[in-house]
Amino acid sequence: MGFENLTFEVRDGLACLTLNRPKAANAFNLDLAREFQETATICAEDPAIRAVLLTGAGRMFSAGGDLKDFSAAGDQIPKRVADTAGALHAAIVKFARMNAPIVAAVNGPAAGAGMSLVCMTDIALAAESASFMMAYTAAGLTPDGSSTYFLPRVVGIRRARELMLTNRKLSAAEAQAWGIVERVVPDADLMTEAEKLARTLASGPTLAFGATKKLLLASQTAELEDQLDAETSAIVSMTTTSDGHEGVTAFREKRRPNFKGA
Repeated sequence: MGFENLTFEVRDGLACLTLNRPKAANAFNLDLAREFQETATICAEDPAIRAVLLTGAGRMFSAGGDLKDFSAAGDQIPKRVADTAGALHAAIVKFARMNAPIVAAVNGPAAGAGMSLVCMTDIALAAESASFMMAYTAAGLTPDGSSTYFLPRVVGIRRARELMLTNRKLSAAEAQAWGIVERVVPDADLMTEAEKLARTLASGPTLAFGATKKLLLASQTAELEDQLDAETSAIVSMTTTSDGHEGVTAFREKRRPNFKGA
């Protein structure tokens, strides 16, 4: 597909999305944010896409917001930031609520909104050389990209506050210990391992994955009784799907299920 600031390829149910502004540290300017939003809409609305793999081109995952681009806007900085954050946030909502799981392959430093995106994904793998930093307050700004929502839920409020106020840099190993990424792998193995995981998810029960993601999002604020009702509705709904029928049948027949994502 014809994007200028990212690459987007769909093959065998897996969408590979690469932030592709390596000379600008894959930082988000308005153009990248809008393209990111467009790809998020595609991933959320195309039932043929059953998993998404997100990474960055070059040596960095993403430096977050493009401060040079913001500065160049002159008196229009507030509008430029609002438009960029708005497009980025619309994309994050799509990615977080879509059926297809999203896997991050963190190939290098993830700062600002780059780190925010890692926290938003469903599963994250990091190269040994990766690092993680909030970075916002170092520029006199406040966090965006969903970090104030997802990061406290991952690491707890006190650790999230520390990262946001001190801009402490975490190594890949520290990020794994804190639960920000699930696995750390050698740099040379990152994309192979991340794609293997993403393709495994792409062959899974996509509708059940999506319902599970929605249940987890709702659980942050739901009352117990309401959450239990939502769980009942979701599992009953899954029994009416082709994948639900296949999963139960395969269990009874003691074979591996062949899910179609339907």
